[in-house]
Amino acid sequence: MQTHLYTYDLPEDVLFSESVAIDTETMGLCVHRDRLCLMQFGAGDGNCYLVHFPQAQYNKSPNICKILKSDQILKIFHYGRFDIAVIAISFGIFPRNVYCTKIASKLVRTFTDRHSLKSLCYDLLGIEISKQSQSSDWGSSVLSQEQISYAGTDVLYLHNLKEKLDILLAREKRMDIAKACFEFLPYRVAIDIWAGETYDIFAHKT
Repeated sequence: MQTHLYTYDLPEDVLFSESVAIDTETMGLCVHRDRLCLMQFGAGDGNCYLVHFPQAQYNKSPNICKILKSDQILKIFHYGRFDIAVIAISFGIFPRNVYCTKIASKLVRTFTDRHSLKSLCYDLLGIEISKQSQSSDWGSSVLSQEQISYAGTDVLYLHNLKEKLDILLAREKRMDIAKACFEFLPYRVAIDIWAGETYDIFAHKT
């Protein structure tokens, strides 16, 4: 893995033609309270690009916004419901053309409740990844080497996981429902931001 660290934005020469793996690190798990501190981008070729936000200044990221707005680039997430919400609140952008490995796993790996990134990497790729730095202070002005290594790993394997999960989705004839879920995901996030994650528009109650 080759990890490249930048501040506030990606360089103009970092381009993604067809797809990009994306992850976010925040101060916590409340998207209205906890600011975005780091974004990770993976090209699927072993290169990971990290963008650090020492302060909540998201108007300095035109190249990131261009990627997020592009309908031509597939954005691959793991638990995209959270990452898309963070992106929407930070940049005012709801990314389209998205894929979520957690949703795909829940649709086809119904024999297990193990759908974390760590579990998917181990079960589908035979790779053990560490989540030790997940709950560290991402708001620090200087990231530790452990944080940098951890953050890169979070996007390193998403392309490979998508390939494995696509095979299972095709085998179980659930690709169409997966695509429908992915298309709905930005709208589900908009509802989360508007009414909260516990608000269920499909619930049969008054």
